[in-house]
Amino acid sequence: MDKNASFAEIAEVIRAHQRFVIMSHVRPDGDAIGCQVGLALSLRALGKEVTVWNHDGPMEKLRFLPGSELVEQPMGESRDFDVAIALDTAAYERLGSRCLAGIRSAKVWINIDHHVSNGRYGDLVHIDPSAPATGQILFELIHSTGLPMNAAIAENLFAAISTDTGSFQYSNTTARTFEITAQLVHAGVNVGKISELLYQSYPLRRLELLRELLNQMRITCDGRVASFGLTLEAAKRLGATPDDNEGLIDHIRAIEGVLVAVFLEELPGEGKIRISMRSKDARYDVCKICAQFGGGGHVMAAGARTPGTMETVETAVLEAIANAIQNALPAPPTAPAP
Repeated sequence: MDKNASFAEIAEVIRAHQRFVIMSHVRPDGDAIGCQVGLALSLRALGKEVTVWNHDGPMEKLRFLPGSELVEQPMGESRDFDVAIALDTAAYERLGSRCLAGIRSAKVWINIDHHVSNGRYGDLVHIDPSAPATGQILFELIHSTGLPMNAAIAENLFAAISTDTGSFQYSNTTARTFEITAQLVHAGVNVGKISELLYQSYPLRRLELLRELLNQMRITCDGRVASFGLTLEAAKRLGATPDDNEGLIDHIRAIEGVLVAVFLEELPGEGKIRISMRSKDARYDVCKICAQFGGGGHVMAAGARTPGTMETVETAVLEAIANAIQNALPAPPTAPAP
């Protein structure tokens, strides 16, 4: 395994340069946007010139975060930067064509991520698959090297960590996660307010979308796999946006007896299907399953984009999951009751 760049080495490059572009993956989630904006605000507090780009632009759901207006879709002529920073993005191509075309040159590339499938592209690379969110890695970077921290930065990092841990419910949540969260609260995070905006302020169309998906949900593999899919026709009819899809898979993942949950989405103009997959047990490694379709991610949360129709991709994906479940190691024996 290649050695990670230290936080001190990354901070040294940050302090030594002036013009930065900060990017994250296409179809960003809370970890991606929270990290981009949090780091951008920290670097701006140092007096740096910071551009924040995302191929698909900002998430409507996260516009309440301070500094979210900094996130732009890159348009126009390509530009020169001293440092390009990729956050929460396992593959270089996942930064999106708009971002990659917008960078004419960069003296240094920094890659900070927590995906085990990260290809370690860039000049300075720090990958920590044990971190539940890239936001947690960024906190460690900022805290350990004395980069600026304030309430606005803390709110963005809290949103990043909270969303990627399922509001601190997933098994990747550690004692260190809670220690960091406590420090973010001390820095000015109002947990109740942000959590309400993150998890209790959905547009009605999102609930209508969930109803649509649940009506055509499939339970297969003797109740161990749950799946549903969103066609372009249904998305258009419901007026659904990409933001509305975020987290819907958790509803079928929560079904008792389900080991693997799958959300399939037909993508406009690409002839591809987006696969989002979640597991309840590390024995069912969805990162390896998604790798069969050109994707990756984490052991218990992964995704891919693959050519095909909804029907053909669904058939192939469910077959791959069934094979993975069949070939998985048996569960450890349960200790007898005293």
